[in-house]
Amino acid sequence: MPRVKRGTHRRASRKKTLALASGYFLTKSKLYRSAQEAVERALKFAYVGRKNKKREFRSLWIIRINASCRAAGISYSQFLHGLKLTGLDLNRKSLAGRVDEAIDTLERAVRTGLMQKGWVEHDSNLDPLRSHPRYKSLIELLDAQGNR
Repeated sequence: MPRVKRGTHRRASRKKTLALASGYFLTKSKLYRSAQEAVERALKFAYVGRKNKKREFRSLWIIRINASCRAAGISYSQFLHGLKLTGLDLNRKSLAGRVDEAIDTLERAVRTGLMQKGWVEHDSNLDPLRSHPRYKSLIELLDAQGNR
């Protein structure tokens, strides 16, 4: 078997590890062996952190959906059961974040006079928002403005 001296490859590998370790404390950013241990440990924590991030966001979405459901007078479990019975396949991410954004946009449009009450009441795209308490106040605002 031929002899391998690993000149440039070894140097490039070590340089990459030390670059990843830049900013670490004392020898962890200067000596290869310490840097290698610190980088491996940091990458392990980063991997676990990416998994935890997904878990925490799912928990946040569930909390937001539950709060909206409670405001509408229904429990979270009853709401999800109703979604499954109707065959709607919406994920928690889309249910949690988009409702508040949609209501905010509608309120801005109503305040500037761009919305007509008939369109808001009969548009099928707004069906997911109809049970939201802010939607009901939006309809009352349209009544007060006298839009038809």
